[in-house]
Amino acid sequence: MGKKLEGKKVAIVVADGFEQVELTSPKAALEREGAICDIVSPKEGKVRGWLHVEWGDELPVDVPLAQAKADDYDALVLPGGVMNPDKLRVLPEMRKLVKSFFDAGKPVAAICHGPWSLIDAGVVEGRKMTSWPTLETDLVNAGAEWVDEEVVVDDGLVTSRKPADLPAFNAKIIEEFAEGRHGEARTAARAPARSGKTQRTSTPR
Repeated sequence: MGKKLEGKKVAIVVADGFEQVELTSPKAALEREGAICDIVSPKEGKVRGWLHVEWGDELPVDVPLAQAKADDYDALVLPGGVMNPDKLRVLPEMRKLVKSFFDAGKPVAAICHGPWSLIDAGVVEGRKMTSWPTLETDLVNAGAEWVDEEVVVDDGLVTSRKPADLPAFNAKIIEEFAEGRHGEARTAARAPARSGKTQRTSTPR
């Protein structure tokens, strides 16, 4: 049998402070199935991971965020870590990139704090999702239905909660990325799943 992702190209977008295993584990899983993975970052040269409670390794950046285009990729992965998405979510070029993947119906995967960037890109309303628990209220306030499950799939959007969920997360992103494009006009308004909770500030794990 051939590799499931042969010929597929995946963008993995991170800033300094990404949870290291949430990049390295999915990247290795995708590459084993034949995918080409680019590390995309607003920082040129190298970007540094976070390893549990301290700084981790520096990894080479393949493509500057300002040059990344959804047209060049088949799928998008957003690792977590508290610092990483907190830096990314405020960048206009990040919001534009994320939204363009959804507009094109291309699969997107986010784990842990990664969904923060999805909130700021305006693409979570009406979607069933999971995340690190402290993002629950943020996602609900943005119109998502939050559930406490190891992996959740909603029309090509894959989300998971934490590093312990990586085996399930990796298996599901391989499946969804192999399927390719999903529903059309995925950023169109959808009925909010739940509402009524007050905003709370997420805290580091």
